[in-house]
Amino acid sequence: MNRTYIRDIKPGTRARIAGFVENLRNKRTMAFLVIKDVSGKLQVTLEKEKYPELAAKVDQLTLHSVITVEGEIVANEYVKMGGIEMLPDALEINSIADALPIKDDSEIDSKMDFRWIDLRREQNQVMLRLQTTLTAALREFLLARDFTEIHTPKLIGAASESGSEVFEVKYFDTKAYLAQSPQFYKQMAMAAGLDRIFESGPVFRAEKSYTNKHATEFTGFDLEFSYVTSCEDVMHMEEELLAYAFEKVAAAHGEDIERLFGKKVIVPTVPFPRIKLADLYRELEEMYGYKVDDSVKGDLTTEAEHLCAKYSMEKYGSEFLFVTDYDAKERAFYHMRDEQGVPMGYDLIWRGCEITTGAQREHRYDVLKAQAEEKGLAKDVEFYLEFFRYGCPPHGGFGLGLDRLTMLFLGLSIKEVQFLFRGPNRLTP
Repeated sequence: MNRTYIRDIKPGTRARIAGFVENLRNKRTMAFLVIKDVSGKLQVTLEKEKYPELAAKVDQLTLHSVITVEGEIVANEYVKMGGIEMLPDALEINSIADALPIKDDSEIDSKMDFRWIDLRREQNQVMLRLQTTLTAALREFLLARDFTEIHTPKLIGAASESGSEVFEVKYFDTKAYLAQSPQFYKQMAMAAGLDRIFESGPVFRAEKSYTNKHATEFTGFDLEFSYVTSCEDVMHMEEELLAYAFEKVAAAHGEDIERLFGKKVIVPTVPFPRIKLADLYRELEEMYGYKVDDSVKGDLTTEAEHLCAKYSMEKYGSEFLFVTDYDAKERAFYHMRDEQGVPMGYDLIWRGCEITTGAQREHRYDVLKAQAEEKGLAKDVEFYLEFFRYGCPPHGGFGLGLDRLTMLFLGLSIKEVQFLFRGPNRLTP
């Protein structure tokens, strides 16, 4: 008999299930086991006198042991889990578990030491299913709009983007670096005439940040597309994409997220509100008395970013806020600038946290080269500048961190929403 997922179990049938022993009450004449697989839980009720061989096996079991059980599925109104139970006539012990080294309320770093055990919790399995649905929805939206999925290299020959905060690795007789983002190769795809591309893959940042939203390795979801006429085209693509994906997440997991994490998935309406950075600082001061020195007003401070959650809801009734018109010295050299030298890009803030930096890119070789020289990066990005010497369409794009989105969906830290977290002090398991 083939194994059946517990969610598919129906009374009046015979089934074979396999999973972890989550609970065990081993009485003199009866044994009650709660078996958990990735889809749900089922009570298994054993009459020990009727099946002494099975009873002997149950006597060996510990919590979190793994077993396979076969039997009849019957309705029982006294069983809390769905009103059904299994009456087994066959049982196989797959693995006996030692006493667990962590509990649900253990410290986060202890949980990270034994992450494979921590991932058994329902909260973590819902978290991973959320990420699966989210990524699938992002792909689905873009594939329906003629995007092509690509996979760019993560070993690169020159430090990308800023030229700092990269991991250096030995590469045969030379040096290589782990990619900070697929940005340069996304733009190469535009020069290649691929028109619309996206990628989901690992991103590496060699920064010693110990905040609840930073990791040295995370999963990015990036896209780039050609023939944009302004930054507004990029912003519109992102808001439509997120509204679509959030609707899918809400339908598939909204109830579980609210039950387990106390967070409601709010599907956003389009368009998202937009505000220039200077106007945002003025409004934050008027509404909340938040003031910063003029010297830092070219970028968004962490405190201002957090205040955006309150401001955006009170002003616009939206959890999302596009912030535009940053100072050129605070933006990447490849952002296109308008006639006044203002970068044609944005940050997208959700629930008081930046989830995206997007922009229309500079595609003109001479302008791009000059902007790289202005940042002192011309030598570092020589290979990248070559992409634009032989014709390149106007284009733009953005990147999302899937882990950060999950973190904000659930109200957790970045450590808790990655399959395995990597940070300055964490390289195992």
